[in-house]
Amino acid sequence: MSDEMDRVFKALSDATRRSLLDRLHENNGQTLSELCSGLGMARQSATQHLGLLEAANLVSTVRRGREKLHYLNPVPLHEIEQRWIDKFERPHLRALSALKQRAENVMSAKPEFVYTTYIEATPAMVWQALTDPEMSAAYWGHSNVSDWQQGSAWEHRRIDGSGTDDVVGTVVEAQAPHRLVVTWAGPSEERPQGPSRVTFELKPLGGTVQLTVTHENLRDDTELRQAAGGWPSVLSNLKTYLETGKTLSLPAWS
Repeated sequence: MSDEMDRVFKALSDATRRSLLDRLHENNGQTLSELCSGLGMARQSATQHLGLLEAANLVSTVRRGREKLHYLNPVPLHEIEQRWIDKFERPHLRALSALKQRAENVMSAKPEFVYTTYIEATPAMVWQALTDPEMSAAYWGHSNVSDWQQGSAWEHRRIDGSGTDDVVGTVVEAQAPHRLVVTWAGPSEERPQGPSRVTFELKPLGGTVQLTVTHENLRDDTELRQAAGGWPSVLSNLKTYLETGKTLSLPAWS
């Protein structure tokens, strides 16, 4: 944890890198060319600064065709909040509103919400936690039920014994244990634009797994705020569950 925090504070100590984060805060999901143009910066210089921000986990990237889109990643800032702010002002600062807002300024042609976390586990362990009904029930409060074959249905089922599915969808892609793509909608929800879509990407990184969740085709700002508020809680609980065997007391979210 100390080395991770050192990288975060070192990255934030530079005015140019803070400017890059400010640019992503204003308009998340930018290409290298867009960032360079907005700051009048040479590509080589921007690449070096972005590399340090990625190493500090303050920036996440997602490939879209030939382009690499850069997203502000609030995980390290959330950890700073928990370590130095939340324990002193728990009733008032449970979640900084800025952490949610950073995910809301997304251009329509790009993924609408991207969140990255790092878990001390193997990709197989994280994959199992995402797809096993009993494990997902332990940290999510819902059982993820499917045979996880491409084209199969999947259900996000309550664990109260009612058999109620709060979310249903189709498995679009399943490449265990590295990539899972599913559609996401309420059982009787009418969505003229079609269901939203969630992508889980798992990459081994030393003794950890980099888990990136992309939630796109969200209907409106309300749905975007729900995603920005819900995914960090779910993924924090997943991380705690796999690393400690315990779960956190978190607000309910499908």
